[in-house]
Amino acid sequence: MSESYIEIERHRAAIFRIDLSRPVRLAIEWSILNKDTTFFDYGCGYGGDVERVANLGYTSAGWDPYYYPDRDRIPADVVNLGYILNVIEDTEERRQALLAAWQLTRKVLIVAAQVLINAPSRSLIPYADGVVTRHNTFQKYYQQEELKKYIDETLNVDAVPVALGIYFVFRDEAEKEAYKAIRFFSKTSTPRVRIPTKRFEDYQDMLQPLMAFYTTRGRLPVKGELENEQELLKEFGNFRRAFAVVLQATDEAEWDAIAYRRSLDIQVYLALTHFQGRPSWHKLAPEMRHDIKAFFGSYEEACEVADAKLFSLGKPSVVKATCEKSKIGKHTRNALYVHISALCEIDPLLRIYEGCASRTIWRVDDTTLIKFCTEKPQISYLLYPEFDTDPHPALKASITIDLKTLEITHRDYASRANPPILHRKETFVTPNYSLYEEFAQLAQKEQELGLLKHKSDIGTREGWAKCLAEHKVEIRGHQVYQLNES
Repeated sequence: MSESYIEIERHRAAIFRIDLSRPVRLAIEWSILNKDTTFFDYGCGYGGDVERVANLGYTSAGWDPYYYPDRDRIPADVVNLGYILNVIEDTEERRQALLAAWQLTRKVLIVAAQVLINAPSRSLIPYADGVVTRHNTFQKYYQQEELKKYIDETLNVDAVPVALGIYFVFRDEAEKEAYKAIRFFSKTSTPRVRIPTKRFEDYQDMLQPLMAFYTTRGRLPVKGELENEQELLKEFGNFRRAFAVVLQATDEAEWDAIAYRRSLDIQVYLALTHFQGRPSWHKLAPEMRHDIKAFFGSYEEACEVADAKLFSLGKPSVVKATCEKSKIGKHTRNALYVHISALCEIDPLLRIYEGCASRTIWRVDDTTLIKFCTEKPQISYLLYPEFDTDPHPALKASITIDLKTLEITHRDYASRANPPILHRKETFVTPNYSLYEEFAQLAQKEQELGLLKHKSDIGTREGWAKCLAEHKVEIRGHQVYQLNES
């Protein structure tokens, strides 16, 4: 069919949603969009995001050329261009839409578009640089890196990947770098009070902000970083004396561990800035500059340490050896599997290696396990949505990234009658995982009953069901029950 005979009905691409769209939800989760920012939805369709953001108490507005053409297009701190670029068939009009949304943006532009993971159906009609759907709408399916390149070159920016097909574009370079860095922060908790000294108890309320700051940054604050700074300095003279009171009541080794982990977080972040062009010292957020001074002395030294780790990963033998010596995760002949909760606790070399993959898409939503392949340069994100509740959860989907080509491969297992399943869940997590003991006890019982003897036979749902039937065993929750012979 000739393109001239196809009438594109763009408005039919609008989706009626009952929840926030994923790009806007991610902006709220990362505190990009909050009650101190204004929101504008450029091409808002039915206006669902505008309404739901307003219901959260945020200042919210939107415009759409078909549904709300009379509304003003107004500047806002956060502007959303959600799944608009992929439905505009005219390439110049598409470019102008991106430029117009950016012009309205004061702080962060959210750009989302359809990303090609699997090839589109052959029944779709080619049109311009995309296809026509059965609803007579146009769809341009981007590759992930193609979408970033398009945004970057059109706006002269460095768009930051948030998820597949979703990017944040920052006006302020320091805010961009602060966002990129915080994604590599390890989750830490404040060390508990072990010896409640009289002096600590007297000043506990005053010391809480200082303890919270150290838990987050792994160092003492500098002037202007702490809310109750004046009150604290008036009482103790300096932060070090104040923190000495904290150390008397807590375990100093736990604070040292927080500082060490924080220094590793910075190495991971700096190693991965190598790919997009490392920011100059003055383009880093002030708190990051203070972190680097505290942990490394100078920016140059910090970058040298990070680059040494990054460049060592160019040798496949280094990746393989690091995986094999890991005390965290499940080892197989060709891979290391690590639960997402344990990612920040593995060797920083592997954190950087994973970052080389996730820098293109960030990390896949709902990832349960990360698979580090030891035979070829690739990383897979595996989704087991019932990991905590199902004693032997089934694989729902996998997304694999080739680290040489950055090609993304998606496999869907949700509709398979006989999907792969997991055993020995305790091996994927660390002992401080909330369900570790429950997982371990189940595995021990299964081992005693001989259920885990033939690994090749029990790796699928059907194979496992057959094994349970042969042993006359049933598993409910994480408990094993032997069935009566009758």
